[in-house]
Amino acid sequence: MKEKRAAGERTTILVTGAAGIIGPELVLDLRERYGDERVIAGYRSSPLPREVSSGGPSVQVDVSDFGALEQVVTHHDVGAIYHLAAVLSSAAERDVQLGWQANVEGLYNVLESARRLSVPKIFLASSIAVFGETTPKHPTPQDTILHPTSFYGVSKRFGELLGAYYAARFGVDVRGLRYPGIISPRSVQGERTISRTIETESGTRVVTGSTDFVTSMIQAAIRGEAYECCFHPETVLPLMYIDDCVKATVDLMHAGSLPLHHRCEYNLRGIEFTAAELAQEIERQTPGFRCEFRPDERQLLADATARAIDDSAAREEWGWSPEFDLPRMTQALLRAHQDRLHPQDP
Repeated sequence: MKEKRAAGERTTILVTGAAGIIGPELVLDLRERYGDERVIAGYRSSPLPREVSSGGPSVQVDVSDFGALEQVVTHHDVGAIYHLAAVLSSAAERDVQLGWQANVEGLYNVLESARRLSVPKIFLASSIAVFGETTPKHPTPQDTILHPTSFYGVSKRFGELLGAYYAARFGVDVRGLRYPGIISPRSVQGERTISRTIETESGTRVVTGSTDFVTSMIQAAIRGEAYECCFHPETVLPLMYIDDCVKATVDLMHAGSLPLHHRCEYNLRGIEFTAAELAQEIERQTPGFRCEFRPDERQLLADATARAIDDSAAREEWGWSPEFDLPRMTQALLRAHQDRLHPQDP
């Protein structure tokens, strides 16, 4: 059931980065809640999925262009911004200037537009990339050492601090989550990567690793192929299914005026499983599936990543609770990718 608007309330919602992994699902969820015409899908260059572009309003806007962003906010009388637009980890490492413009200038423009135009609520997407080599990994506390080793992580930590500053200094209601790796049926092989500077015997270097091994393994099972996993069987990466990601985002924005002591930097915990447990669950649901484990340099990145995240602050302060476990996520992904790889004839 769609939620009603109060008299005089500015209820138009802008979602930036609506062409990414999280954006389409968030837009569709918000349209279901508030009505199609009240949720604007903002994108820069990547095309929107058809169900998003045809199901409600959209606008092409570059958040690093302050004037263009303010024009959108003013023209559409925006009352809330879900700010997802960003250059992700590996791309930001390849082009730091681009990462700066999108991740730092873009966020500043969103917050400054909210201040100048009195936008009531802002959501900003942070990431576990704010953690670093010295951050405890099992578990990773809410309040801990933060020495990010990628530009993406540095920009996200800056965003957390800037959001908290705008909340304290100007009264802008800014809220944010540290997303783990997000698993979605929209993910494709090679699309979701993370980067980190790793100290090795031969010196310091950037290692780029993929968080899409779940999707790749699922697709191999559907095609009836064996899968070669780049991680050790006992490797654990902090991941979350897209439905829980959207749920957490909306739940935080709906938390009312509760005391939010970690306003822009809530740790978020999803599903924890080893690479071997994933392979076993896929084999259980798709008999005959085989997986071989041949770790490569991406194992270095996995070893430097948090294994378990303490999200007790989110649970205690605004009632966060995930709904997907490994069997349910696997079932949802198998069904979605089966439909994508082998669509039904009309």
